[in-house]
Amino acid sequence: MHFSIPDTQECKEDNGSTYVAYNIHINGVFHCTMRYRQLHSLHEQLKKDLGGSTLPPFPPKKLLPLSPTQTEERRATLEKYILQLSQDPRVLNNDVFNGFLVFAQNETQRAGGGQDEVPIDIYLTSGQKVTLTIPATLQTDDLLEKVCSQIHLPNEMVYYFALYLVKKDGNDLVVVKRLQDFESPYISQRYMKGHHRIVLRKNYWDPSIDQQVMSDRVGLNLLYMQTVQDVERGWVLTNHEIQRQLAALQAKGAKKEYLELARTLKYYGYLQFQPCICDFPKPGTSVLISAGNKELNFRIECEDGSLKEGNFKVTRMRCWRITVQQPVEASGSENTSSSTTTTRDSSSSSEGTRQVNLELSFEYLMSREEMRWVRVISPQAVLMSLCLQGMVHELLSHKRGHRVKTPNERVRKGSLSYVRRDGSSTHVTLNHTGENLPQDGSSSSQSPIGELSLRRLSERLSDPLDNRPSSPARPNGRAEPTTVKNDAFNILGDENL
Repeated sequence: MHFSIPDTQECKEDNGSTYVAYNIHINGVFHCTMRYRQLHSLHEQLKKDLGGSTLPPFPPKKLLPLSPTQTEERRATLEKYILQLSQDPRVLNNDVFNGFLVFAQNETQRAGGGQDEVPIDIYLTSGQKVTLTIPATLQTDDLLEKVCSQIHLPNEMVYYFALYLVKKDGNDLVVVKRLQDFESPYISQRYMKGHHRIVLRKNYWDPSIDQQVMSDRVGLNLLYMQTVQDVERGWVLTNHEIQRQLAALQAKGAKKEYLELARTLKYYGYLQFQPCICDFPKPGTSVLISAGNKELNFRIECEDGSLKEGNFKVTRMRCWRITVQQPVEASGSENTSSSTTTTRDSSSSSEGTRQVNLELSFEYLMSREEMRWVRVISPQAVLMSLCLQGMVHELLSHKRGHRVKTPNERVRKGSLSYVRRDGSSTHVTLNHTGENLPQDGSSSSQSPIGELSLRRLSERLSDPLDNRPSSPARPNGRAEPTTVKNDAFNILGDENL
């Protein structure tokens, strides 16, 4: 995850006094607004849970009111703190950390509206929907489990699927992001601009897993519905004869036969992104990218109308990084960056009132002697990164003999105390079963994100092949990027090159 605090806002207490609050963005999207003392409370709880010596130092408290210069310094130091904090896998998997972020999201967006429970629609890829009544602060993994229970998907298959936020764009549906456990799907959907749906889609990349999923009636139906949609929207490559065969199998209701044929086709199981810009083979190249089969597939239309295709294998990516170019004011000032302190209306949507540019860069082994950075500029850059992480996770899990966890194996522990902006607090006991019930009557729940084996790179990777800078140069106005080392790269042998 990439955290930033690009700006601040001045807020009023009930007694008329004012305070500075910090607008926190996650993966380029506005998530919540928090006071200094709220972040300090989170730090203290993480110290108890994880040990203070292993956490970055928290910016010290000032006794006197801050000047504008001091406010900006504190914004920068808090941004550095939370960015460093988010690089620790223990923190990302921590119940307190994720639960705190959900409560902050809820307080900022005032999503609960005083209601104990709210209705939410979860769509299948066929357009059918499952309607549930849930706490507004119910987190992503808990909602996923509720949906899968409702449709009777076996426990061992639940985490082969995930919840995605999908936007309707004309007649097409665009996958915006995969919902994660630091957020409430209800709140994230409610405060996005435009028409968005929460959709249940598969969340694995290894085609061999299909056989297990197809062995269950519900799993077969989910996989079949998604494949039909992918074929219809052109994500799976077909010709007229294949289309005729698929249509005949669909008309007969021969779902397994339909899937067996579809699984032989090019781009089956790939997630296709919207057209974007990359610097390969040259800067400013328009490209259509798909993720699947342990690779990113690039399709580029040449000047003569022909189509060129290139595959970047995940096992040859040494690392990748997400860079967020901080929001630019509506006036279009060229020099606006993360150091700008700006007032923001706390009622703004979670997409924010200002735009950000996202860039995915990966370092690729082109040949035995050549490493090259490839840059992609896309609003879906974070989703691309999550796809790469998913592929790496599957490769490493297969190598180590691990299997996907089931809902019964999820572990919750400890307690969370969420301090609101007005100083009041909500106390939550984190249980291993059911939902977490705050002592003041509100509701929440929490679970770990997973065991993804990814580490942050140091400033420079020590590799004899690499005599260049460890990352592409960043233009002014960009926040510190989040860099991920690909452990799957380490398991390559000479026979793979």
